[in-house]
Amino acid sequence: MADGEPHDPRALAQTLNVTITALEQALKGLGSQLGLQLIAVPGGGYRLAHPIELLDAGHIMRCLSPRCATAIPRLEIHDQLDSTNRYLMRSQSHGALSRTVCLAEYQRAGRGRLGRRWISPYGANLYLSLLWHHQLPAAALSGVSLVAGAVVADRLSRAGVTEMALKWPNDLLWRRRKLGGILIETTTGTGAAPAVVLGVGLNVQMDPSLGAEIDQPWVDLCEALGVGRVARNLLAAQLIEALVEGLERFERDGLAPFIELWNAFDCFHGETAVLSQGGQVTEGVLNGLAPSGALRLRTADGERLYHAGEVSLRTRGENAS
Repeated sequence: MADGEPHDPRALAQTLNVTITALEQALKGLGSQLGLQLIAVPGGGYRLAHPIELLDAGHIMRCLSPRCATAIPRLEIHDQLDSTNRYLMRSQSHGALSRTVCLAEYQRAGRGRLGRRWISPYGANLYLSLLWHHQLPAAALSGVSLVAGAVVADRLSRAGVTEMALKWPNDLLWRRRKLGGILIETTTGTGAAPAVVLGVGLNVQMDPSLGAEIDQPWVDLCEALGVGRVARNLLAAQLIEALVEGLERFERDGLAPFIELWNAFDCFHGETAVLSQGGQVTEGVLNGLAPSGALRLRTADGERLYHAGEVSLRTRGENAS
């Protein structure tokens, strides 16, 4: 049914070797469990509200440059997972290789920053995680989120997303609405090298009814590009390539090459904001990233620096969280 065309339930039942009753119960679950919108066609039959381009590992690998394809030891596509980050965290403890990539059509328990739920309907968006072994000091790891945000925003901008923007530390925005986010988790399995699991969630083609569960203004890539469909396999390849290249450069050259790029996408530069940290609230004017990657906030008492992972941010007029 991924083609979005009407399908006769009798033919579907025969293909799946199930009864019509069992098929209809399963079709109801597409909406209630997987977030798919099913439409009854006059005269009989069902179709999905939107066609789905299912993820395909071979297709994604063919879209990568030869260098990047060689750098990835394993690319996994799962029909559903609790979350792609959790899966790679578990895989790391069992010896998964650096640069292993995992994508899922559906996440049962997708997560964002600060443990927030990430709405993850089937086949509608992109849920991607990358495992990266490193030898960096712990203090440098806060830069991974900034690097990922900068390179993903840059790649989407090059793909035609005008007004692409970043909100510190790791929100991807379009016209100040949430387009995606980045979740960084660190892990060291028994006897394993230190590793980072870098997760990217990107809204691609979300049904508006599912957006009621999202606690902030949001947008999907189709709206941002002004198109009806986005080629998800090509998009996945573009983001994988950007992340691999970005992390390799970060490991080689540090954070400095990415500060200017991140600041170029900072849509809140020069605006008054409220930052909350450990129950304390500070108001000031946002002034981009310092060379260390810390957020610069000009306050009445002078400039203060805040590091990624320590502060949540809302512009004045929103609730701090």
